Parts: sequence; C-alpha cells; structure tokens
Amino acid sequence: MPSLFSLYRKIFFGRKPGWDQQPLPRLQVSARQIQLSPLKVAEYAEVCGFAFDGRMLPPTYLYVAAFRLHATIFTHEAITFPLIGLIHLRNQIRCYRAVALYEWLDIDCAITDSRETDSGLEFELVSKVYNGDELVWEAVSTYLYRIDKPGRRTRPPKASEMDWQAPVFWSLGEDLGRRYARASGDYNLIHLHPLLSKRFGFDRILVHGMWSKARCLAELMPQIAQRPFAIDVTFKLPLFMPANVSFNAQSMAQGICFELRDQKGRRPHLTGNITFLE
Repeated sequence: MPSLFSLYRKIFFGRKPGWDQQPLPRLQVSARQIQLSPLKVAEYAEVCGFAFDGRMLPPTYLYVAAFRLHATIFTHEAITFPLIGLIHLRNQIRCYRAVALYEWLDIDCAITDSRETDSGLEFELVSKVYNGDELVWEAVSTYLYRIDKPGRRTRPPKASEMDWQAPVFWSLGEDLGRRYARASGDYNLIHLHPLLSKRFGFDRILVHGMWSKARCLAELMPQIAQRPFAIDVTFKLPLFMPANVSFNAQSMAQGICFELRDQKGRRPHLTGNITFLE
C-alpha cells in the first residue's frame, strides 16, 4: 500500500489550479495480498460502535482499507482540483459475505464516470475487494467538486415521513473527528480542529460522513447478522461537533430504512436503506 505520509504531503502541500472543465480520465490503482492490522480494526470498531470479536471485519472497514488507494487517485496529476473541500454526496456498499480479519485481500479502485451538474463536477469512485477470484465487497462513492454559480439557491433537505416517536440518541464529543482519523487514517482537516475547519468556511469541526454511516450500520448489525446485504446512504446536512443526534430505523419489504437527524428529529444529516441480497 502507498505511504500515508507521502500522500498527505501531496494533498496538503501540492498545488492544483482547479477543475479544467474536462471529463475525468479513467484512473485505476490496485493493491495485492493485503492483510489488515488487528489493532487498527479494533480501534475502528470501538470508535464506530461495532462489536468486534477479533475475527470478522466491520463491513465498512474495507472502505478504510481502500482509502490509501483513493488518495493515490486524488493526487494523480490528471486530477486538477484539490482534494480538501471535496464533498461526499452518496456512498453505496455491497457486502457479499462476511470477511475475516486473517484473509489476504486484493483491492481495486477506479474512477469510472464523471459529469458536470448544476452544482459542479460529480464523479464516481468504485472500490472492489477480492479474495482470490471471489468478489467479496464493493463500494461506489459519489463525490462533488463544487462550482459556485451566480443566483443558484439550494433548498435545505427535509426529513422523511418515518415515524420518529422512539429514536436512539447519541452524544458526539469534539474529539470524535480526531479519534476517527487515528483509526481510519483519513486526516481531512475539517474533521480535526476548529482552527483548521475555519480555513474552509466552517465554524466548527464536522463529523466524517463515513463515521456517520458506520455508526448507523453498527446500530443495525444485530438485525443483519451474517446475511449478505447492501447499504446505501445519502449525506444530507453537515453535522458539527460537539452534538447530540437522533437515530431511527424501520423495517421495509426487502430490508431496513434509517435516518440520522438532529436532536429534535427535524433536520436530516443522513438517510439510508439496507437491502438483503439473499
């Protein structure tokens, strides 16, 4: 796997002029015969709320395992816009089976599609994890490089019609971003310290979107057990720390739908659904 130190040196100190108005090229990177650190997996499980037995990986940890390959793509010379400030819009994960800590894994990551929208440049980053020839896990992340346009107004998202009578409440401390960074290796500055986040226009530290997804999934794992499943989420509103948030879920025909909202249950930070693949 590539060195985190060299990748962050490029991210923080490299100069990129901005999007050149061209579609992104297809970029692909791979890593072979990767084995994961038990200590790092345990640290990640603890900060995200997963019950870790020392054997089976939390399903979202493979996204963390692929992160260095994502950063390798983002620092490629063909990507002319900066990584810092990139917006994660959606994330889809397919877990075809539970993956054990001791397995040797191959990871492929690629940019597969890009398009200009009213908000800027959207593109998909696809990650696939194999054990030998077996595809065990894959994810699609949709990102946005925002381009502000005069007169454009964005309507705030609304919560769904989900029954919100008995949510679960979580209290998020200001150190959550730093704890998640240590566990995941994702040291995005807007998640680490108020002075750093203010450089990018935020008054407080933001919760990492993939922590929010992992924490929601951890809450639902007793209902999923070892079944193959897909979990798709859309990131709605930024979640600033410290904060108290509410979570709720309900069963649907093929799985579970869920939301993460503010303490009063009015503003959605994340919406998602789980579909069983059996």
